[in-house]
Amino acid sequence: MGALPGLVALGALLAVLGPRLLGRARWATREPVVALWAWQCVVVGVLLCCGCALVLTGAAAWPAVRDLVFTGAPAGVEAAYGFPLARPWAVAAAFLFLVGGVRTALALAYELAGARATRRHRQQQLSRQAPDLHPELRAAAAPGSGSDSGSEQLVVVESEEPKAWSLPGPTPRLVVTTGALRRLSNRELDALLAHERGHVRARHHWLLSAAEALLAGFPGVRLFAHFRDQVGRLVELAADDSAARRHGRLATAIALVELNPDTACPHPLAQIPARVDRLLGGAPRLRAPYRLALTTAALALALTPLALSFAPGLSALR
Repeated sequence: MGALPGLVALGALLAVLGPRLLGRARWATREPVVALWAWQCVVVGVLLCCGCALVLTGAAAWPAVRDLVFTGAPAGVEAAYGFPLARPWAVAAAFLFLVGGVRTALALAYELAGARATRRHRQQQLSRQAPDLHPELRAAAAPGSGSDSGSEQLVVVESEEPKAWSLPGPTPRLVVTTGALRRLSNRELDALLAHERGHVRARHHWLLSAAEALLAGFPGVRLFAHFRDQVGRLVELAADDSAARRHGRLATAIALVELNPDTACPHPLAQIPARVDRLLGGAPRLRAPYRLALTTAALALALTPLALSFAPGLSALR
């Protein structure tokens, strides 16, 4: 059964080499969206390796699973996988992969439930600080019909601390404090809101929740630790670019500095000075063919486990 060793080897290779190659890639800061896609493809590739290995080991361990997997398959396909008669190793391997799958599902469910509860709590707090307007007043105060407006609701909270954040949900909210309004010009405020709107529209909160869940479920796996850290950094760069394209790099950089005056912030994901330098440096984007090649290569890498899994069966049909 050559597919199973290939899946295990490929999964280990992606888990070890993927973070090293992507972590050293200089193009990642120039193309954070492509880098996010590449990181997701590496993680999906590893998870697919484990999932396909679970199916194959389950088919090798239990005839009932094997009959279910190969139901309707042409003659010779099942034999091409060469399932052995001795099954103890297959049962042990299937149990190991099954435990990993259950643990992943539980971690994802726990993280999503926790994120939903956190958002609900923050929405309740926000409702107490800034109650919703009457529907007629809300319509009158809605954003204009410009290209940067959308379905997000803008909420202003009374606070001297200059802050802004997005609150995802059925009706996403962009929250800004009165302290931020006093510190920023109109153009800088527009850039700040575009940054938060970029987070909402790209569903960055889903990606962050998935990264946190994988790390919580498998704290000893370095791939998931690197994935969480890089996602936290790259989503900020992607949102910076989204704001800069609409309102300019200078306005976006000033908004970052005004809302983060303490440049010595120890949080590793903040990195405000580096983000400001990146915006003011204005490094050009990669050429479109290069971006397309990176995107296609990452997708091919993610789909390789499926190709390995189906290869023996497809070869039997020739």
